[in-house]
Amino acid sequence: MEYYIYISCFLAIAYIFIMLRYIEGWNVIPQWNVPSSFFPKTKVSILIPARNESANIQQCIQSILNQKFPSQLFEIIVIDDHSTDDTAEIVEAFEQPNVRVLFLKNHVKDRAQLLSFKKKAIEVAVAQSSGKLIVTTDADCIVPPDWLNLIVSFYENSERQNEGKPYKFIAAPVNFYDEKSLFEKCQSLDFIGMMGVTGAGIHRQFMNMCNGANLAYEKKAFYEVDGFEGIDAIASGDDMLLMQKMAKRFPDQIAFLKNQKATVLTKAIGDLKPFTQQRIRWASKSGSYQEFQILIILAIVFFFCVSIVLNFFLLFLFFEKIGWVFLFQILIKTIIDYFFLNQMSGFFKRKDLMKIFLPAQIFHISYIAVIGFLGNVKKEYRWKGRKVK
Repeated sequence: MEYYIYISCFLAIAYIFIMLRYIEGWNVIPQWNVPSSFFPKTKVSILIPARNESANIQQCIQSILNQKFPSQLFEIIVIDDHSTDDTAEIVEAFEQPNVRVLFLKNHVKDRAQLLSFKKKAIEVAVAQSSGKLIVTTDADCIVPPDWLNLIVSFYENSERQNEGKPYKFIAAPVNFYDEKSLFEKCQSLDFIGMMGVTGAGIHRQFMNMCNGANLAYEKKAFYEVDGFEGIDAIASGDDMLLMQKMAKRFPDQIAFLKNQKATVLTKAIGDLKPFTQQRIRWASKSGSYQEFQILIILAIVFFFCVSIVLNFFLLFLFFEKIGWVFLFQILIKTIIDYFFLNQMSGFFKRKDLMKIFLPAQIFHISYIAVIGFLGNVKKEYRWKGRKVK
């Protein structure tokens, strides 16, 4: 029991240092704003993999067409992934010459042998794209009007900003919106924290994480790292695993675009079962991360949350020995998370979410413990109607 108490305290202290590093890292990221003299020169290809997204795809494309960015400098390529609804027909109904749809079924000979449909969809679209800069988002997202101006100006100015080394890979923020329930609001506050973790890790070069709903990378760089080769046997990871390949090849040319107006919005998942499937999908790729420090950090956070849950139940058996340990862990996590999330929610103009901070803490501890276990042990989930292992 004595050694277990020492381990519980060690995990709490390690968590403090991890969170302080995130807070420091986020605060030193310079905010990027579009220069007043900016006039874009880079052609952009926006790739949207889509499977049965008829309820979302029109709004997504329209938000991109509403950009304050020259229409002749961007194209939208939707890759229809064997949809059984009218996703493709909705895309084809757009009359703009810079909007088109590709059909993944025309590029896949044996569906049974394909392990990652999304990676294949992106690979096909990159090959047929005309842009120098590839930008990816998801079909259930909407993008802000300044999105492309911010990304392209950040990219075009990167050689000057980054000591003559233009950015090869740019991650940008993703948030939830229009939450209807406490469950959805808990996801939203959690995700805002993830954006802080993402930005800090990239900027301080100790943790390369990102979200495929808001990414940009050079088409040339995609081929220089051989695209998804070597990670194509993993169903998920079209974003982070590619990013880590890029970071290995171009270690000083990975960046995070810090600006609230660059945030892509999507909706939280309303039900527990699909939420669990989504998070298992995210967690299942962790064993394939190429950066050892990420695994160390994720392991500490996971075991810290597991120890909190375990200590809660041990209270009923060993209250005198475990009580102060449990209280210490809860106080540590609550205080430092509140400080971090209060700062992040202010940046993203979502201070309203801090009203549900306490239930969100319970949510975060519980799902990290459960999903961390399922994602690394079970490694099986259903996504977009497919069973994945």
